[in-house]
Amino acid sequence: MSASASRRVCFTMQLKPERVDDYLAAHETVWPEMLDALRETGWHDYSLFLDREKGLVVGYLETDDFDAAVAAMDEREVNARWQAGMAEFFAEESAPDSTMNRLTEYFHLE
Repeated sequence: MSASASRRVCFTMQLKPERVDDYLAAHETVWPEMLDALRETGWHDYSLFLDREKGLVVGYLETDDFDAAVAAMDEREVNARWQAGMAEFFAEESAPDSTMNRLTEYFHLE
């Protein structure tokens, strides 16, 4: 893969089981400026999946440089506001983006 090629990234985060519905409701209207910030900082084909019974969030995205994309979001004021609002839904009451457990890709079929 060339240095400029997008890379697939997958991560997990843990919700409080009793807050799953509230967390989903919050994502029905993601702020337009948050969506713009994600796009502008290199988050592409970004999806979130949920195992409702376990409260497990699985995120998937493609980006040229995940660490740089996360760092760029850390600099955005809108991200600080979003993370503060989302923290109450997660098992670790801190900025959810600081609790991402990045998974290792070990197989891919094109």
